[in-house]
Amino acid sequence: MNILHEIVLRRREDIKAAGRLRPASELRTTAARRQHRSLRDKLLKPDNGTPRIIAEIKRASPSAGMIRPDLSALSLAMEYRDHGATALSILTEPHYFMGSDADIHAVREEVSLPILRKDFIVDEYQVLETAAIGGDILLLIVAVLDQVLLRDLVQTAVACGLETLIEVHDEEELDRALALDHAETLIGVNSRNLKTLETNLSVAHRLADRIPAGMIAIAESGIRHATDIHELQRRGYRAFLVGESLLKSGSTGDNLDALLG
Repeated sequence: MNILHEIVLRRREDIKAAGRLRPASELRTTAARRQHRSLRDKLLKPDNGTPRIIAEIKRASPSAGMIRPDLSALSLAMEYRDHGATALSILTEPHYFMGSDADIHAVREEVSLPILRKDFIVDEYQVLETAAIGGDILLLIVAVLDQVLLRDLVQTAVACGLETLIEVHDEEELDRALALDHAETLIGVNSRNLKTLETNLSVAHRLADRIPAGMIAIAESGIRHATDIHELQRRGYRAFLVGESLLKSGSTGDNLDALLG
């Protein structure tokens, strides 16, 4: 069993426990009060060549191990904002990434950037939860969802006023994402191999030509240098989700400055 399926099994158990503590009806009531911050609108505006970085907040990962286990989500979010990030990606998976819903709560109160809730979403409950805790964009990983559930989760997200980032890793998954025929969907191409956990930007390069010109494509994983971004921009990507290369060494703000050129 690969790590992705192991994580999903644990998240399903988490969902059962969360549902006993906080019913879906309560989530719907809280979600209805959320004021939406649109990443899509930001990415549709002219960028004048300046990269749009979705800067990630995470303490650990299966591929990198412990990265910054003691980080403050709010302090890091403010640093990202001050150094030009377009949006924030906040890991809320607790077992393998040391994330927490509380990180989104803390950041939402003080930083006005759109927030992508990055987690392993496999149930409608988590969609409602995302809106209730203050997320603006929902990550849906095609590799862990059948087509019926993927479509249902997108529809639930739209009903909650959330944007969706549909994450794909290969041609077959991209075809499934495009078959949703939802024009406002954001397509995320993740260059990480889910079996080996290694990254190779050739994945993003290869899939770029298959994404319709009218869709917003976001490159994920393996982005380490400004030259990586320039090549991906040339191929049509409008934003770049970056985590480990910002967090691993030196000043996070300085690392973001370097990626922005």
